[in-house]
Amino acid sequence: MDDEYAKLIRRVNRPRVVIDNNACEDATIIQVDSVNKHGILLEVVQVLTDMNLTIRKAYISSDGGWFMDVFNVVDNDDNKIRDKELIDYIQRRIETSAGFVPSRRGSVGVMPSEEYTSIELAGTDRPGLFSEVCAVLADLHCNVVNAEIWTHNARAAAVVHVTDDSIGCAITDPKRLSTIKELLCNVLKGSDDLKTVKTTLSAPGVMHRERRLHQIMFAERDYERVERKGVRTVEGGSSRPQITLLNIEKDYTVITMRSKDRPKLLFDIVCTLTDMEYVVFHGMVSTGRMEAYQEFYIRHVDGLPISSEAERVRVIQCLEAAIERRASEGLELELFTEDRPGLLSDITRIFRENSLCIKRALISTKGGKAKDTFYVTDVTGNPVDPKIIDSIRRQIGQSELQVKHSSNLASKPPNQETTMGYFFGNLFKARTFQNFKLIRSYS
Repeated sequence: MDDEYAKLIRRVNRPRVVIDNNACEDATIIQVDSVNKHGILLEVVQVLTDMNLTIRKAYISSDGGWFMDVFNVVDNDDNKIRDKELIDYIQRRIETSAGFVPSRRGSVGVMPSEEYTSIELAGTDRPGLFSEVCAVLADLHCNVVNAEIWTHNARAAAVVHVTDDSIGCAITDPKRLSTIKELLCNVLKGSDDLKTVKTTLSAPGVMHRERRLHQIMFAERDYERVERKGVRTVEGGSSRPQITLLNIEKDYTVITMRSKDRPKLLFDIVCTLTDMEYVVFHGMVSTGRMEAYQEFYIRHVDGLPISSEAERVRVIQCLEAAIERRASEGLELELFTEDRPGLLSDITRIFRENSLCIKRALISTKGGKAKDTFYVTDVTGNPVDPKIIDSIRRQIGQSELQVKHSSNLASKPPNQETTMGYFFGNLFKARTFQNFKLIRSYS
């Protein structure tokens, strides 16, 4: 009965979104007011992230029954959002944002839809793994139309959308789907896997791809560090994020984070806190040219702050993993060419034969064209020899495969100087965000 009443309240009090280009000189201000519910912060941040908007600053408040957030956003060119149609679309998306699809925890799942079949993969990372997966799919006449692959801390996860390469539609035959799962599981098991790979049939429904990758990695416990002999641990050392936890007044746990700034950082953090069933009651995000500072006042969904040292360590590990999973590690290569069955298998085979290790990849096709982005290192995690890249480009095509840029594998550590509560010293004295002089009243 209480759940039905809560649903009624949310239907009556739809989210109210105000988008303002006059309140800030260098960013568009998006203010969201709504009845509070668990997960609403992630819903809003996901919409902004999907629109490829960069969140420069954010102010979050959801204590009590009401949710009010303010976001300073810019587009990919660091400009305000001026297009009226885009502004209206953002407003509609946030106001009608749906809830979550329940979590799925299988290591290999196959989910058919009308357009494509979605395959979820998880296992121990090793050089050439993605190439082997692509070879199996090509042999089974599966054409990869979209995919995203993450690797972190000796684990690998992927969400791959495939079609039948003869008809261009989803694969629906149960026997064929079973064969695909069985052969992919054999690839993922390998000879030295850390644990048995499970095979499950994913439940019907639609899942945000990046959100799902976070869930898969979390289920794979990629936050537990695994040392592998002869492999460079890029995430380790002084370049790791600086995260502190402290319990304070009103029984909150305060999380402060300093890390290198990058796109979608806030989305990744909020995903992880939501999956761990923590609620952000207050928060502040501020990004500079290179560094991001985030501060969140949280409690568990049961209303309690973090109470044990074991849980404190686990939260820190999980947040570190969320920040590191899609950090741009290695050399960025972009492929743009005519799509054809088996293309991805051929490209990844060439990478494997030249001892390249794919750390992250984003695969997409549209209008008969393939546009793929790969982040690669050598098999030990070190930068790739430029002579090898030149050789690969000659094999694939100089115009088809472009070198975008190389990330700094040994970036400077974030500023260690952290004053807990720097931005929130007077938070509980401020009743509205007008105290921050960020927005004007629209009431």
